[in-house]
Amino acid sequence: MKFILDWNNLILIAMAVVSGIALLLPVLQRRGARVSQIQATQMMNQGKTLVLDVRSAEEFASGHLPKAKNIPLPELAQRIAELEKSRNNVVITVCKSGVRSASAVSVLTKAGFAQVFSLEGGTDSWREQGLPIIK
Repeated sequence: MKFILDWNNLILIAMAVVSGIALLLPVLQRRGARVSQIQATQMMNQGKTLVLDVRSAEEFASGHLPKAKNIPLPELAQRIAELEKSRNNVVITVCKSGVRSASAVSVLTKAGFAQVFSLEGGTDSWREQGLPIIK
């Protein structure tokens, strides 16, 4: 009990608790469904899968996944009608690292798309795995 009441130890305990929460926060936040590169490849090979790249047009032009459609994330809500044909299909959202694509999953889910996934690690991980990139 004396250990806990000592002022210096209280500061250390508080720092440990805050650090633990900071480490767990990303895990606890809901980021939508994610797929690995292998899962995404399998879905793409099965057909009726839309690959939606939410990076800027410049990023998209520098290299993208095969058969990907580009709608930058800031424009996605306004251009959702362009994706209407894929409402009941699998949609895989892609960005550079997986952060923007997770936001796109949220936008599409709210718009009524049922099977929406974010590519884990984005195009960076896709390239690291040696998977095909179209320029």
